[in-house]
Amino acid sequence: MIPLILDGKKVAESVYQKLLLEVSLLSFVPKITLLRVGEDPASQSYVRSKEKRCLELGLRGETLVLPELISEQELISKILVLNRDKEVNGILVQLPLPSHLNKEKVLRSIDPMKDVDGLHPENAGLLVQGNPRFIPCTPAGILEMLKFYQIAIEGKRIVIVGRSEIVGRPVAQLLLNHHATVTICHSKTKNLEEELKRAEVLIAAIGKPKFIKGDMLSPGVAVIDVGINRVDGQIIGDVDFESVSHKASAISPVPGGVGPMTIAMLMQNLCFAATLQSKKP
Repeated sequence: MIPLILDGKKVAESVYQKLLLEVSLLSFVPKITLLRVGEDPASQSYVRSKEKRCLELGLRGETLVLPELISEQELISKILVLNRDKEVNGILVQLPLPSHLNKEKVLRSIDPMKDVDGLHPENAGLLVQGNPRFIPCTPAGILEMLKFYQIAIEGKRIVIVGRSEIVGRPVAQLLLNHHATVTICHSKTKNLEEELKRAEVLIAAIGKPKFIKGDMLSPGVAVIDVGINRVDGQIIGDVDFESVSHKASAISPVPGGVGPMTIAMLMQNLCFAATLQSKKP
């Protein structure tokens, strides 16, 4: 079996073409402010990618680089200033934060109408209610990829490995909203392979390189690999691509799969935030 390769770059480009039209209809240029705390190399790379994409789309992006030892109150104070700044349409705090900062408290301080990462409790609650405003970027990207390649969701058995609040939980809720039958597996799941064998669509988001092997899955499964693991200078997914590709009907590669979609959905959320704010009296 030769699987369909789910090309995230191709799907992202289709999103950008729509966004260019949306931006052209606005009377102003949307602006995002990215806050990066410390000098973590991965965070630096992610922020640079977001800045680059803003530039390519004609959007405004600025990055505030803050010291590693900034206090929680200082960071929140900077966010509150951005909340009041009418020039700023979107605010994103690059994760992970240093351990002395309370991530939940920091994210709660962002104006929910500028929360383009979709992680504020208000936006999380709207997603659970089935009336989402801003959907977290990686889950939104997964859904967009499934739709683009016409992989059925409604009524399908979808297994998610990983229960993080950034990917596992929100993508489960998002797919439930689209009438999938969803199972979330995690470190305490018993008989994991039995659950994996039932999957018609598998989403792997656990941060363990090549954890999912081909013999764990049933033939014909569609596989979305969210893993980004740095091993010996290479980026490797949570799925063993070689063995799984012999079982899968479709599979997303790492890199080049979900990664480009995450940035595309951030840009989409930014443009949507700007549109919502432009309608406020």
